[in-house]
Amino acid sequence: MKKLSFLTRISLLLGFFFTLDKVLAFARSIIIARTFSLSFELDAFNVANNLPDLLFALISGGALAMAFIPVLSSTLTLQGRAAAWDLFSRVANLAFIVTASAAVVIAVFSGQIVKAQIGIAPGFDPEQQRLIADLMRLNLIATVIFSISGLVMAGLQANQHFLFPALAPTLYNVGQIFGALILAPRFGVQGLVYGVIIGALLHLGIQIPALIKYQFRWTPSLKIDPAVIEALKIVGPRLLTMFMIQAMFILRDNFASRLDQVGAISSLTYGWMIMQVPETLLGTAIATALLPTLSELAARGDWAGFRQTIEKAIRILVALTLPAAAVIAAGIQPLARAAFGFDEAGTNLLTWTTRVYLLTLCGYAIQEIAARSFYARKEAWIPFFGATIRIAIYIPIALTALAAFRSIGAPAIAFAELSLTVEAALMFFWLGKKMREPLKVDGAMLKGLAAALFGGGTAYVLAVIVPGSAVLTAIFGMVVGAGIALAIVWKEARLLFNL
Repeated sequence: MKKLSFLTRISLLLGFFFTLDKVLAFARSIIIARTFSLSFELDAFNVANNLPDLLFALISGGALAMAFIPVLSSTLTLQGRAAAWDLFSRVANLAFIVTASAAVVIAVFSGQIVKAQIGIAPGFDPEQQRLIADLMRLNLIATVIFSISGLVMAGLQANQHFLFPALAPTLYNVGQIFGALILAPRFGVQGLVYGVIIGALLHLGIQIPALIKYQFRWTPSLKIDPAVIEALKIVGPRLLTMFMIQAMFILRDNFASRLDQVGAISSLTYGWMIMQVPETLLGTAIATALLPTLSELAARGDWAGFRQTIEKAIRILVALTLPAAAVIAAGIQPLARAAFGFDEAGTNLLTWTTRVYLLTLCGYAIQEIAARSFYARKEAWIPFFGATIRIAIYIPIALTALAAFRSIGAPAIAFAELSLTVEAALMFFWLGKKMREPLKVDGAMLKGLAAALFGGGTAYVLAVIVPGSAVLTAIFGMVVGAGIALAIVWKEARLLFNL
């Protein structure tokens, strides 16, 4: 039996834990949805997460982590572990101070931030806005904890350790489930936020043993030396990129709050979450595993290996995500009704919002690989330009939806996310220009589209014509449709075992 490659093993490991994380995330969301239904309280909880999530993504999560791994990997390769941990400490110290300071400012002015016309929920009444502000202040506690935990994940991944960072999101969900089951019945929607704080503590705590294993030594310093400056040169444009990406979530909920449609924000949140399941299991898992390796290849100047690794990953993702989106879209409605327990109107709203989001699945997967490829090359401005184009397309589409298609509601707002597909196509094109040879995906796109047509079509037809429970026939149709799709793209799917 052929031995699996390191990247394949890591991708499968991450895929397993991401699957576990998504199962728990769905369990958490279903518990919360069944407790609060499509109500203002649920909308308030989801809206209140946005600004803390933006702060986390900018300062300590997506921004620093993705930009930080190439610098740490290079330091590890050229100078050793002690130098890498020294660099890590100084950047982490700076991130914590900035995050805590920003959290205090946001907490003080949270009321004004919620009410402002360009704020996060201008369409709600004053009492609702006060609740959102209170929830947002509580959420900021978790954000400060994540200012360290998110960077710890990056530090361990730079050391090619993925197990505990992969477990951390799972424990984060465990904390939230505890909040939903135990604390929410007693404290109401505030109990959900207490669960978020507990989850953040577990997220950090599970990674401490790995820090000990890799001989972490904390340096109590804020010294800015050339290594930190190099990291900041990548982090700067990454900060701007993440700001634009997270701003679209805030804009999305801002627009949705003006629809006068109860549950619009929650349906957008849950529809996005459902789309993110296959995207995380495929796109994020593979891209996360690839980043340290791509960084090492770039540091050594092995551009042939760099290109071949990217080509394999993109062929896999294109071939798998297109049919995955079609099969899930075909069978989602009865599953959403059974899982979330919404009434017919709420189920239809969630179903169509999810289907619109699934149109972006392939684009998200490609963008994951392309963005990390540029960060591995320490070319952080290109993802920024891509995000700029994306938001420039997103805003007019969303405004048009709000003005001309208000009756459609949340799905019309979700349609604006197709701007991501344009960004992904541009990123792929720009990445090909950077390679000494153009990137090739061979017939992966055509096979993926054929698999989506036949697999998705089969799933839908079987769900309609096979007698019995709607849930069981939907699952049966999706399984058969997925099997047909996999047979069509089997050559590309097999590349997953030889990344």
